Amino acid sequence: MNVEAWTFVMVGLSFALYIGVAIWSRAGSTKDFYVAGGQVPPLINGMATAADWMSAASFISMAGLISFMGRDGSVYLMGWTGGYVLLALLLAPYLRKFGKYTVPDFVGDRYYSQTARFVAVVCAIFVSFTYVAGQMRGVGIVFSRFLGVGINAGVLIGMGIVFFYAVLGGMKGITYTQVAQYCVLIFAYLVPAIFISLLMTGHVIPQFGFGSTVADGSGVFLLDKLDGLSRELGFHTYTSGTKSTLDVFFITAALMVGTAGLPHVIVRFYTVPKVAAARISAGWALLFIALLYTSAPAVAAFARTNLLTNISERPYSEAPDWFRGWEETGLIRFEDKNGDGLIQYRGPASAVENELTIDRDIMVLANPEIANLPAWVVGLVAAGGLAAALSTAAGLLLVISTSVAHDLLKKGLLPSISEKGELLAARIAAGCAVLVAGYFGIHPPGFVAQVVAFAFGLAASSFFPAIVLGIFSKRMNRQGAIAGMVIGILFTASYITYFKLIHPELNTPDHWWWGISPEGIGTLGMLLNFAVALVVQRFTPPPPEEIQSLVETIRVPSGAGEAHEIAA
Repeated sequence: MNVEAWTFVMVGLSFALYIGVAIWSRAGSTKDFYVAGGQVPPLINGMATAADWMSAASFISMAGLISFMGRDGSVYLMGWTGGYVLLALLLAPYLRKFGKYTVPDFVGDRYYSQTARFVAVVCAIFVSFTYVAGQMRGVGIVFSRFLGVGINAGVLIGMGIVFFYAVLGGMKGITYTQVAQYCVLIFAYLVPAIFISLLMTGHVIPQFGFGSTVADGSGVFLLDKLDGLSRELGFHTYTSGTKSTLDVFFITAALMVGTAGLPHVIVRFYTVPKVAAARISAGWALLFIALLYTSAPAVAAFARTNLLTNISERPYSEAPDWFRGWEETGLIRFEDKNGDGLIQYRGPASAVENELTIDRDIMVLANPEIANLPAWVVGLVAAGGLAAALSTAAGLLLVISTSVAHDLLKKGLLPSISEKGELLAARIAAGCAVLVAGYFGIHPPGFVAQVVAFAFGLAASSFFPAIVLGIFSKRMNRQGAIAGMVIGILFTASYITYFKLIHPELNTPDHWWWGISPEGIGTLGMLLNFAVALVVQRFTPPPPEEIQSLVETIRVPSGAGEAHEIAA
């Protein structure tokens, strides 16, 4: 069978599995819909958390960015991995003990304010829509190449699948579907990585192959060969960096604290029965995440080496099938500027003008084809990319639906709404969110990983300070929290919008404030949030005594193993 046939088989089987699991585990109550009944075992929850967290940015775009950015791409590895550790150790146990299963619910009760709750709802929806846009874009890319449809049509197909199992199953359906998706995505990521590592270095384990000599008998290390190829073609040395140290720090910090403030990850710690189980599931999730993240630098190096070896100076008439296939999607473009018929892929330091434009998001998906792996491996990678995108998209859509149904309606505008009415409202909100997410997937503001980085920056500048101060500062009051969230997210969103949408031609280090890129500005927004919140709380009344006692209670281990009943 050819690549397209194998892709149909792999994707069809995986979709049938997801839909079957969604039907089997469909939600029958609001507790099932929001937190899967609170009875998910730690191992299962850890696997679902890993799938929820490893989005299309992790599977499709991260290694692609590293393959083009070289050492600078390590900011995504450091930021996302460090952020998960920060979340698991610093915030998750305390939030779980507090007993509120959405971030707006925590903010509303901790800061004893409906206004604070509504501000948090707006922030949650804004962050989630920004994040889900990247996932839908990833779905469109996979469908456009491997199933012979346009990117826009691929986004629409993905919308239909997510709508079905997210709206039907809620958190219960999503949890067990994400377990299946994790198995698919990690298998799809590691199988080609192992094959290519064997072919290029002779090592079965990609992480070892990354630091080994190439298997051509030359004795040259893989990274030395890649550095040489990059220099010859006018690119900067792969193992060197071009970003300023300040920007690297700010991007890494924004990704770290943004991870710790992401509402769709935080809610995962309420699906287990006890606080102790939340800690155990966090450990399992970190292990499952590490399998992919420690492989990503190797995948990036393999893909970049194969690309530079197989494409540059090759006659366009002899371009391989994979090149033609991606060219049809518009994600690879060749312009024969000098009319010699050769594909000249060159960097800015070369005297020859570059004739090839390559979308970063295709590198992981194209890697098996570039390496001439069997067609079934290519189809498996397509299924894995879809699993990564759809798993995170479903979690984000659930955040949006619960923010509307539970936090906005049940806890605010319509407190007398019945459980059945709340469940219906959640499903309608999820359906509307799918439509909006599809629009942003068709009109994204950047590469998948860039769009996701913006979402992390927004989460860092809005939720993280409110959560940290809500847990560790008894003096923090509602006025400070509200002012900090509003200022933080407005500043960060304005900076990103200005450079990415209003004046993209100015999106260069020369025009950025202090050389801080839009991907890293969330760190400055977070610091601004902290500063505003602390100043405002100093000149406003302290929280009521019962709130201060509550803050003291959630930091005390006594009774931490007992599950809290979810407030209706």
